[in-house]
Amino acid sequence: MTNTGQKVAIITGASQGIGAGLVEAYRAHGWAVVATSRAIAESQDADVLTIQGDIADRATAERVVAAGVDRFGRVDTLVNNAGIFISKGFTDFTEDDYDVVLGVNVAGFFRISQLAIEQMLRQGGGHIVQITTSLVEHPNSNVPSVLASLSKGGLQAATKALAIEYASRNIRSNAVALGTIKTPMHPEEHHETLAGLHPMGRMGEISDITDAVIYLENAPFVTGVILPVDGGQTAGH
Repeated sequence: MTNTGQKVAIITGASQGIGAGLVEAYRAHGWAVVATSRAIAESQDADVLTIQGDIADRATAERVVAAGVDRFGRVDTLVNNAGIFISKGFTDFTEDDYDVVLGVNVAGFFRISQLAIEQMLRQGGGHIVQITTSLVEHPNSNVPSVLASLSKGGLQAATKALAIEYASRNIRSNAVALGTIKTPMHPEEHHETLAGLHPMGRMGEISDITDAVIYLENAPFVTGVILPVDGGQTAGH
């Protein structure tokens, strides 16, 4: 255990895109990070512990939290960033689609959040952040995505429920609801179309999301908030 009062964040889905950006953002603020995803490379940074595993598997959640506490001695924030998005017409979704989306987006949130909150209660406080989608509040006929709404909508409801359950015990719970962000998930030839979905006429950058999460990190009187970072989509069209 090497921690000397340094704060520690666990970030899921941390190998690329927004997750990798979150690792960098927390490190830039002096935090140690436990970074997990199915295929994450070992870090050369002594303050970044990487753990490979499928977050849909309860055993992964247990390894991640235990290893983080073992290495750094505490868990101050959990960012539930891992997520799977599949856009299909409702009747086209398969049983496999259902299992994989609910496995990562819901089961992958549930166990690691329980374990992180147990540790936060021992420490006297903490923060959890869910990464969701603005499609929950603002469905779009051009992007049919009932499984995203079912899973991420559940996370948004759970975000508020956790905020209230633990408000008196110094544990905050918030969510960031994304528009479409420029990540490796979206091929460049689709960027113009995706930009047009947003009233601001552009896609989001990874830094737009990391800035929002760091804002919530540094906002001790903010809990139970679903913060849209979506170029105006939630407001209307």
